[in-house]
Amino acid sequence: MNSRLMNMYNHEMPSPAEQPSTGQLIRSTLIAAVSALVLLLTVVLPSEYGVDPSGIGRVLGLTEMGEIKTRLAREAAKDATATQTPHSEPAPEKAAASNAGASSGPAWRDEMTFTLTPGEGTEIKLKMKEGDKAQYAWSVQGGVVNFDTHGDGPGRSVSYEKGRRVANDEGELIAAFTGNHGWFWRNRGEANVTVQLRTGGVYSDIKRVK
Repeated sequence: MNSRLMNMYNHEMPSPAEQPSTGQLIRSTLIAAVSALVLLLTVVLPSEYGVDPSGIGRVLGLTEMGEIKTRLAREAAKDATATQTPHSEPAPEKAAASNAGASSGPAWRDEMTFTLTPGEGTEIKLKMKEGDKAQYAWSVQGGVVNFDTHGDGPGRSVSYEKGRRVANDEGELIAAFTGNHGWFWRNRGEANVTVQLRTGGVYSDIKRVK
C-alpha cells in the first residue's frame, strides 16, 4: 500500500459534534435566501429594471439608473426594426398642444446646448408640479436624433412622445403629475451632433441627468 493510500485511511473523520446540525443548515439556508431577496429588492431590481418596491433604490440613485437602462433597451429594440424614414409618434396630450406658444413667442427662461457623439445619449429634466405648463423648443445641428419626451415621479411614469431620426421639435409640456418631466436624446448617427434646448413656463428647476 503506497503512502497516499495510507494517508487516506489514516485521515480522521470529523466527529458528529463537529458536523453542522440540521437546524444550523436550515438557518444558514434561510439567512442566505433572505439576504439574496433583500439584495434583489434593494439593488438588482432598481439598478437593472427601474423597479423599486422598497424605495431604497431611489434614495441611493439606483432606480433612475435602471429606468435609463430599460429605456435604452427599448429604444435599441425599436432601432433594430426602424426604417430610415423620419417620423414621430405624438401622444394625445402632445398633439393637442404641439405648437402651443410658438406663434406668441414664449419668453425663454433657460437655454442649454450640448454635443452628442455617435451612440451617446443624454437626458434633461424639469421639476414640475401636476398641471404645470412648460414651453420648449429644441433643434439639432449636424444630423438627427432619437428622442423620448417623458416624466417620472414617486411610483409613476408617463411617455408623452417618441421619435426617431428627428431634427427638431417644439410645443408645450403639461405635467401629468408632480415629478420630473423632460427629454432623452440619443445620437444614432455616425457623426457628432449639437442639440440646443430652450425652455420657458412653469417649473422650479432644470438639470441635465446624464
